[in-house]
Amino acid sequence: MGPSSAEEDSSKDPSPRDRSFALTVARKVGAGALWILAIFYGGCALALAAYIFVNPWTTGVQIQRRLGADASYEKRYEPRPLSALDEDLPLAVVAAEDARFFQHNGIDWEAIGEAIEENRDGDAQRRGGSSITQQLVKNLFLTTHGTYFRKALELPLTYMAELILSKRRILELYLDVIEWGPGVYGAEAAAQYYYGQSAAQLTRYQAAALAACIPNPQVRRPQTVGWYRDIILSRMDVLGRLPITTSISHPETDRESAPPPPEPEPDRPASSTLTRGPSNSVSTDSLKTDSTQAESSRVDSVAPSPPPPPETVSVPPAAPATLRTDSIDGR
Repeated sequence: MGPSSAEEDSSKDPSPRDRSFALTVARKVGAGALWILAIFYGGCALALAAYIFVNPWTTGVQIQRRLGADASYEKRYEPRPLSALDEDLPLAVVAAEDARFFQHNGIDWEAIGEAIEENRDGDAQRRGGSSITQQLVKNLFLTTHGTYFRKALELPLTYMAELILSKRRILELYLDVIEWGPGVYGAEAAAQYYYGQSAAQLTRYQAAALAACIPNPQVRRPQTVGWYRDIILSRMDVLGRLPITTSISHPETDRESAPPPPEPEPDRPASSTLTRGPSNSVSTDSLKTDSTQAESSRVDSVAPSPPPPPETVSVPPAAPATLRTDSIDGR
């Protein structure tokens, strides 16, 4: 190659000044991104700390739906404490979404692996492996867009939520903020929207049907998920009950489920026998006699002593009066 070709190749290489400028820009962009992430995660940490005591006013998913909706959009959002929900609803949600919720530390890697295998096999019903905690932070701070960038942001938030919030509070917030239909957020709003009653009055079948709508709340409805509802009911039977107290006791239910009081024993005749064991028996006559004797001895021991007899005073008889006849004779 001639000298002209060498000069052209050298002109294509960036100069040291250009490389220095590019590195400077990259550093500034990286530092700015780190600052943005620090501010984002710091704000999320403060919000999670506040959510220990208060409920969210709004969420990231609610804002996303509001921005993408038309003028007819109506938001239904009524947070309720876990104690105000029927106890079958938290059980149904855990059975449907995260059966190992109380065993893992925020991310169920085993469930993620199972979901990858099932989705790879081309199952028509695609399964997600996100835990309840992951879904909570997604609803609170992110959006429903299934991108790898969102997943990357979600992981630190998940561990942060597990460190700040208790399992009970995570489940309580989850049931309050998750999407259950067009503009419907939380268990109370879902119960009112689909069944016209409070979430405290849901039946076991209604709770399972609501849990079956969570994977695709924009499409699924409780009336059309009977097949998945039955699967959730069987999972609920396997779980039995949650390791936390989820609802307040209902007096009417407690009275119906409580065993009846024992009936009083009928009076036995005096000649009946009280059986102690296979070979020993005690006659009630002897028991009655012993108790009568013990009662009489007790009465004798506490009876007052008789008063002392009154003193007798002996008075000598008076001497008979004598009639003086001398005075009569002298007259």
